[in-house]
Amino acid sequence: EVQLVESGGGLVQPGGSLRLSCAASGFTSSGRCLAWFRQAPGKEHEGVASISIRQGYTIYADSVKGRFTISQGNAANTVYLQMNTLKLEDSAMYYCAAVPSGGFRCPLDRDFYNTWGQGTQVTVSS
Repeated sequence: EVQLVESGGGLVQPGGSLRLSCAASGFTSSGRCLAWFRQAPGKEHEGVASISIRQGYTIYADSVKGRFTISQGNAANTVYLQMNTLKLEDSAMYYCAAVPSGGFRCPLDRDFYNTWGQGTQVTVSS
């Protein structure tokens, strides 16, 4: 059984930085997609960034390009989301999502993923 555990959320001032971590366990193959989604109160789920673990290909939402970076740890069972120049509108619950996949592209489509973490709260406030 695949399990995902997020950590690293918190309270930060506008312009600050945070790094989220997603620890994955239970995968039986090396090919997988991992992604970060977020949801603010009253808003739809938004895909933030994704990475193909086998190929290293990344995709970002336009709203975070140039500010956020998704990367994998050395053991490939941890994925990070480095968030810089945070804005008030980045406040949300952030979720890690995963699916076994050998594909090159990992879409920012929540229906593509079959395993989700419990979420970690990010609050950007002055």
